[in-house]
Amino acid sequence: MGIVIKQSITNTITTYLGFGIGAINTLFLYTRFLSDEYYGLVAFILSAANVMMPLLACGVHNSLVKFYSKYKGTNSLNSFLTLMLFLPMLIIIPLTGVGVLANDCIGELISKENPIVKDYVWHIFIVSIAFAYFEVFYAWAKVHMKTVFGNFMKEVFHRIAVSFLLIILHYNWISADEFILYLIGVYVVRMIIMKLYAYSLRFPKISFDKIEDLNSILKYSFLIIIAGSIATVILDIDKVMLNQYVQIEEVAYYSVAVFIATVIAVPQRAMHQIMSPLTAQFLSSKKKADLKDLYTRSSINLFVVSGLIFLLILLNVSQLYLLIAPEYSSAIWVVFLISLAKLYDNLLGNNNAILFNSDYYRVVLYFGVLLTVFTVVLNAILIPKYGLNGSALATFLAIAIYNTIKLLFVHKKFKMQPFTGNTLKVALLIVFLFGCFYFWDFSFGPIINIVLKSALVSAVYVILVVKFNLSDDINSIVNKYLGKL
Repeated sequence: MGIVIKQSITNTITTYLGFGIGAINTLFLYTRFLSDEYYGLVAFILSAANVMMPLLACGVHNSLVKFYSKYKGTNSLNSFLTLMLFLPMLIIIPLTGVGVLANDCIGELISKENPIVKDYVWHIFIVSIAFAYFEVFYAWAKVHMKTVFGNFMKEVFHRIAVSFLLIILHYNWISADEFILYLIGVYVVRMIIMKLYAYSLRFPKISFDKIEDLNSILKYSFLIIIAGSIATVILDIDKVMLNQYVQIEEVAYYSVAVFIATVIAVPQRAMHQIMSPLTAQFLSSKKKADLKDLYTRSSINLFVVSGLIFLLILLNVSQLYLLIAPEYSSAIWVVFLISLAKLYDNLLGNNNAILFNSDYYRVVLYFGVLLTVFTVVLNAILIPKYGLNGSALATFLAIAIYNTIKLLFVHKKFKMQPFTGNTLKVALLIVFLFGCFYFWDFSFGPIINIVLKSALVSAVYVILVVKFNLSDDINSIVNKYLGKL
């Protein structure tokens, strides 16, 4: 776990830095410097681009990680990397043609409830291409076990740029329409920088020699499109569908709530960057004992860390909304439901990496396709009935069912599961502290309340985690730094 812990800690710090900047943007700058209508439009554009991204990436970002270690010779590796660079074009070029021919029809379709989105079809497409190739070049770095720079670009770079754009928007140096154009430019620049970094690790040498196991690569890549689309649809289809049922301003309220809850996913996102290639190596070399150890450790470590974040968010969410514009608090139940879903994601450890780098990914895709349909249907039923809360409930149910299926499948096929007695202890600790601290606050203003309550909860949580040795890795890190002090 050495390389995992080292890069995961660095990535976690970087990711939290990004989320900190993102919090300032999402909770304060966007809500004050951009109208609710345009904020909702930005949320819709980025969510729609995220939904399209797995299709445009053509599964390459996953295929690179899965198959890279199998190619030892220089010529075969060059041919493989050439394929990875050009494969997305098989999707991008035809879709560009469709966009040219059907731009007006697509615009009419997505703007029935909110006419403002009609003129932004191409904006969505360009951002989705930038997202797709960014992930390709990031995977290029991952296979060299270099995740830190890519994680910085993924989590921090664009958020700093957004802060700058929002500030100059506030001073009327640019208009809201220009802000959106420059925002798209930020994502394009981010992709180019990631490309240059990836090429600095290994510059591609274009080669069209025959590739061993080409059929397996293509089959995996195209099937992984479905897998990636499933995961993205579950996470982002809610905002896209909300655009069809509610005013665009409510998409902004929902997006803020989802952002607050998504902070829980930071440890998983940080650890996944290095866990994925490491899991692929263990599977390829059939090191089952190492794989099981990684599965168990990743689950308990992520559960302990994300459990604390879960508590800090839910115990302070009412006070936090006092700092944001009052109308945004209408989505407070969205925070609760999405937070639970994200906590469950963390509990699974490297479950996703095991599935998508194994030979069983095809079967999971079938479940995923059914679940995607289920997600869309649930949103279509619950949004008209319960609005924002209905969409959050649909997302929670979809993620809970999907995660349970994946958990049971790994147990059946690999004869292993990530839970130990400590998993139950952590769950009980979270419930106990939630019950103790949720129903009271200090009699100060929101900021002081949040700081004091967070400090108290964090201290109690960490002391109990260390005292009862709920995670060997976390105890080791704590003891190491205490020893230095």
